Amino acid sequence: MKFYSLNNTAPEVSFDTAVVNGIAPDKGLYFPENINPLPSSFFENIETFSNEEIAFKAIQQFVEDIVPDDVLKDILKEVLDFDFPVVKITPNIATLELFHGPTMAFKDVGARFMAQCLGYFSRSTKNEVTVLVATSGDTGGAVANGFLGVEGVKVVILYPSGKVSDIQERQLTTLGKNITALEVDGTFDDCQAMVKNAFLDKELLDNMKLTSANSINVARWLPQLFYFLFAYKQTKSKGKEIVFSVPSGNFGNICAGLVAQRLGMPVKHFIASTNVNDTVPQFMLTNEYTPKPSTATISNAMDVGDPSNFIRIRHLFQDNFEDLKKNLSSYPFNDNQTKDALKEIYNINGYIADPHGAVGYLGLKKYQEQHPNTYGIFLETAHPVKFLDIVEETLDEKLEIPSQIQRVMGKTKKSIKISTYDGLKNFLLKS
Repeated sequence: MKFYSLNNTAPEVSFDTAVVNGIAPDKGLYFPENINPLPSSFFENIETFSNEEIAFKAIQQFVEDIVPDDVLKDILKEVLDFDFPVVKITPNIATLELFHGPTMAFKDVGARFMAQCLGYFSRSTKNEVTVLVATSGDTGGAVANGFLGVEGVKVVILYPSGKVSDIQERQLTTLGKNITALEVDGTFDDCQAMVKNAFLDKELLDNMKLTSANSINVARWLPQLFYFLFAYKQTKSKGKEIVFSVPSGNFGNICAGLVAQRLGMPVKHFIASTNVNDTVPQFMLTNEYTPKPSTATISNAMDVGDPSNFIRIRHLFQDNFEDLKKNLSSYPFNDNQTKDALKEIYNINGYIADPHGAVGYLGLKKYQEQHPNTYGIFLETAHPVKFLDIVEETLDEKLEIPSQIQRVMGKTKKSIKISTYDGLKNFLLKS
């Protein structure tokens, strides 16, 4: 399958070129030329398939010319070696836990899949690739862990100083080897702007092969569709219309869910739940896209004022606003509402959510006010321990530290401070 740029002025490319490029030469995001629905029998019998089999059938069409079936199966075995349970909250609400991987965040799957693919590609080319990534929280740790020790790949992570949690910072600054953390004096949007500038910089591109591991990269973005299929498999027997509420920042996860819908998954509606960074909720009200600077919140992985992947969602619906509204709702919530939701979920059955999951819960509840007969699943995208101070303070409850987190707590942070794009460029040219 070929991938084309959403700016429509770059050549179509194969999957491996799209992954290594990260972004197209015309600065557009790559998109698959086709999304071919899976046979209805796949969804009728989905309970009989393992997670690895489901993932293989879902992703194969996008990579089959480039990644042989046996290699793809090996990659998926490596990537999907943990659980994705759906946990009941109320009779009509459940949460899909996506934090059972090595860095306890949903991005583990996409980061590991992309790392395995790049490792496979680099075996045949012997060319070193530098992965440049901006993080508002969990992407950095997941990418650092996924790419650690992968031959032929260097990773440079930009994160906003003082705007990620202590555990998130440790996960991306303590690994060493082929991973370097750059601590940026600014916001996530500043980090993302620097990454985008690097991809426009001819001097840099003449000196090195740069790619990105943000969800703009097709190998990071597409595997996220697995989650929705795994959840559908577990809840299909409920016999109710299923809706997903996705805590949304850069909108890659919910866009992947909409791709799963295009593959034939019988789910009619998605809710993009955001914090006060409400560019998309406002768009869904006005049909006008007005990005703005991001605002810091307690759900920091969603502090994005100009979500990169929303253009992919609009493209999926051919920019038909009415069609989009039939499939997607979007609501914003502030920090006080988020804390109240953490308490509410905890008071129902003792379940401890993280701030992002709490925002997902709020979006689901708002949608179900008008659609009470649906079965709603909100995504719990990170383990609550990653937001230890907020969760413990809000719930007045001490959290147990899982082994994945304990491993990084005693390690020494190593980061390089930068404040401008020139700082990034100088580092890349010297490294």
